[in-house]
Amino acid sequence: MLTARHVGGGPVPRRFALLPLALAIAAALCCGRGPAPAPPAPEPTSERSIGQGRLVGFVSEDGAHVWRGIPFAKPPLGELRWRAPLAPEPWQGRLEALRQGSACVQFAGPGGGADGAKAGEPTGSEDCLRLNIHAPRFEPESVPRGRARLPVMVWIHGGGNSVGSSAVYDGSRLALAHGMIVVTVHYRVGVFGWFAHPALRVPGTSADDRSGNYGTLDLVRALAWVQQNIEAFGGDPDRVTVFGESAGGTNVFSLLLSPRAAGLFHRAISQSGGAWTYSMAEAENPIDAPEPGHELSSSEITERLLVHDGRASDREQARSELAGMSDHELAAYLRGKSARELLAVIDAGKLGGMYSIPTLLRDGTVLPEAEPSEVFAHADRYNAVPVILGTNRDEDKLFLLFSSPAVTRLFGLPLWLGDEDLYDATAEYQTLIWKATGVDEPAAAMRAAQGPSVFAYRFDWDDEPTVLWMDFSKMLGAAHAIELPFVFGYQSLGPATRFVFDESKRAGNAELSRRMMSYWAHFAHTGDPGRGRDGNQLRWEPWSNAGEAAAKYMVFDSQEGGGLRMASETVPRDQVIARVVGDSRFPSWRERCAVFRSFVRWSERMDQAEYESVGDGACRAHPLERSR
Repeated sequence: MLTARHVGGGPVPRRFALLPLALAIAAALCCGRGPAPAPPAPEPTSERSIGQGRLVGFVSEDGAHVWRGIPFAKPPLGELRWRAPLAPEPWQGRLEALRQGSACVQFAGPGGGADGAKAGEPTGSEDCLRLNIHAPRFEPESVPRGRARLPVMVWIHGGGNSVGSSAVYDGSRLALAHGMIVVTVHYRVGVFGWFAHPALRVPGTSADDRSGNYGTLDLVRALAWVQQNIEAFGGDPDRVTVFGESAGGTNVFSLLLSPRAAGLFHRAISQSGGAWTYSMAEAENPIDAPEPGHELSSSEITERLLVHDGRASDREQARSELAGMSDHELAAYLRGKSARELLAVIDAGKLGGMYSIPTLLRDGTVLPEAEPSEVFAHADRYNAVPVILGTNRDEDKLFLLFSSPAVTRLFGLPLWLGDEDLYDATAEYQTLIWKATGVDEPAAAMRAAQGPSVFAYRFDWDDEPTVLWMDFSKMLGAAHAIELPFVFGYQSLGPATRFVFDESKRAGNAELSRRMMSYWAHFAHTGDPGRGRDGNQLRWEPWSNAGEAAAKYMVFDSQEGGGLRMASETVPRDQVIARVVGDSRFPSWRERCAVFRSFVRWSERMDQAEYESVGDGACRAHPLERSR
């Protein structure tokens, strides 16, 4: 089975005056950043004391107290690379928590990195395990205590688990709007965050060290830090909500699955995530093994490193070289590589530096060995807390705009839709399979297992403007990541704003944002989005398994698009496949098979045998291929 999956993120340019929403959203919300601005002045009233020492933050433009770059783990450097994170060291004196922590090591997006790295070059640091805190402004003596403590929301950024940073997410407005603490965290990504190799499982290592799930364990360590320290900022450690988008939403699923995260959080929100994991064979084996590994498995990467170093001339000689190395020698060799050397054998790719690597590994310790669908069927086998699961109606338009043959492009930049029917059909089915695997299937399983504490949504807003000849409401619509400004409460994306938000609809957009923030906040406060914090919005009903007509999810849209409403339609995976086969908007089987290939590659909801048999074997003429 082919297993490369798309779990989030997107193209990540910084600023291009004529680029549409696909680039603007990613630039403003996901990963790429230009040089960091000068740090703000420390605010004396923000001084707090925690177990690591005293620290001081600043006041944001919106009037919140903010603390940036707080270490929540010991830097995973040297011998600590590819090990479970350790508790952080205390500091001397007072820490001025004014600067963003470095992004974790990754490829810079088209806009470059904050450290000056050019597009496609390594950027960031392995010393990156830091978090930011946004809170209402309190004098030290008036920080909430006891029953007055505020709920905490811990945000996990997206980026395909290979790029991304918390630095572009400002939680100030969300914190201020409804009295909450918003924490944003960094975690190791890509080959630094998920890497399982037998040579790393030497005597003296723990089960967590041997798991390969270092990015997941970073999130667990951050949640443990919150439990230990958030009361100093007025937060309630008994009301912690994890929430994230794209890969961040997928990581929320991993925390629901992980026994290591038990008791560290109490509600969860997955925005455009997926319940996807990898086997240890996929993570470790060569691609030509009897049980094939991923094209970027640890075996494949290690072989590439030896060839890149000149210690081997080809794949076979690399294997011979490895056969003569002890586990100790190989572990030392891998840890002796610089971050740049490790990334040198990985293609930076075309999606803003993202690359596909096995992540969220079913190691049996940090994550269960069983598939998520099996685990979510039993409430005693996962962290069965209240959950919200959601996707956007047009998720894949963000990516299709730069890859679909239905789009006319010039120098790689999309100009208009050459075949609107084909474009819409492709986006529809690729998004439906995303919804089936990221919302419908896990929600139905969890509802049966844990009862009516499961909620779902679909984001339908598509009120983007037309700029010149480009109608962004059709080209992107309710695309991947477009809900983020509404959740965090802003409508400014710098120079790209005019491609995303129609100024004449500012009031309506602000109202939709207010409603979403109110639901998210009430869920964080109570574990039930209900009617929002003010109590006068439409009741958000739990997911129901009581038949096709039963209410299942909330639809978020502008008033012109139908407003807020409960809906019931779901499309099971097999029906999605059947619809693709019968949809006349596809000119030929070539286009249908392209959709099915995306099912295999990005969601693993179709295996190779099923792909080759669909349509009585019609897709055999368009074979799936592995790349080295």
